[in-house]
Amino acid sequence: MEYSSRLLSNLIDEFARLPSIGRKTAQRLAFHILKVDREEAVRLARAIEEVKNSVRYCAQCGNISESEMCLMCSDSRRNPAIVCVVEQPSDVVALDKTGQYQGQYHVLHGSISPLDGRGPDDINLASLLARVRAGVVKEVILATNPNVSGEATAMYISQLLQPLGLNISRIARGIPMGSDLEYSDQSTLARALEGRQRME
Repeated sequence: MEYSSRLLSNLIDEFARLPSIGRKTAQRLAFHILKVDREEAVRLARAIEEVKNSVRYCAQCGNISESEMCLMCSDSRRNPAIVCVVEQPSDVVALDKTGQYQGQYHVLHGSISPLDGRGPDDINLASLLARVRAGVVKEVILATNPNVSGEATAMYISQLLQPLGLNISRIARGIPMGSDLEYSDQSTLARALEGRQRME
């Protein structure tokens, strides 16, 4: 569809590149930006720029951080001997909201999915192995998503870590197969953490 403004068309195209945003939603967002006052639009643009300039990944766990170490890795109240492995930073937020877990996290930034061309070298596994080999970690909880690639990732990590003598567990099956952790409610996630099972 042609618009009378090339700049508006460009904005719609950029919004449409975002995940889960179709052309109609992109168009609504662009027209909303046109309607709001200039200060509000500039605040949005500034927030995007600040995130891109200042937010990075934690050097230890891969979670989102504004400094070298994230707040969770630098929090002395959290137990460094237990590490919960998740696929995305949004999973950390979902699990931590339950209030049931006081260990640390490790974010893979994806899962193993040969059909999508993602192998073990394409996710954040090397730093997990380094953490485990440092000798502080005693238990690893595998909280990858309950879908085909999440299960394959959990199995691969379990087999990789078995020789190191750790207690390796998988979150319980209270989460429906094929769903994502970030969309699960807090009580379901809490029960899944509590009911985790040792992986053989």
